[in-house]
Amino acid sequence: MTLVHNSVASPVGVLKLVGTDAGLRAVLWPQDSAARVRLGDTVARTDHPLLNRAEQQLREYFAGTRTAFELPLDFAGTAFQKRVWAALLTIPYGQTRSYAQIAAQIGIPQAVRAVGAANGRNPISIIAPCHRVIGSDGSLTGFAGGIANKRFLLALEGRLPSAAANAAAAPQAALF
Repeated sequence: MTLVHNSVASPVGVLKLVGTDAGLRAVLWPQDSAARVRLGDTVARTDHPLLNRAEQQLREYFAGTRTAFELPLDFAGTAFQKRVWAALLTIPYGQTRSYAQIAAQIGIPQAVRAVGAANGRNPISIIAPCHRVIGSDGSLTGFAGGIANKRFLLALEGRLPSAAANAAAAPQAALF
């Protein structure tokens, strides 16, 4: 199976989109480590239809005109990770869930730490909205894209006071 990639500018930095013929495999952050999401070799493709659709939908999301993504996803991970990532996809735009709520949702309420670990390895950031998972006390906990970007995404979705007020907090807040 060939993995293809393309890079896109966004208000949260240059994101690397990775796909297969089956679906989107990853949305990676500029500072992502190869150990967080193991992909192997990828081939650059600026003309791949899936990556182009993903880029367009991300543009719409950042412009505030898209609240849900309509893309085939091709998660690669353990069965447990895939359960957690599937639960992420059920968190509505502009809402948050705690790690404990996700653990309860997948039927293993004692697995809060394991849910946190799986959330941290979510390969399809933003689209599988791991940024919507927060601490039980409402705190913004770890995030592969950085806490400033998590704050920015939540503000964009109306979960925090305003995206504009937090734009300066995003490390690379340049618009598309």
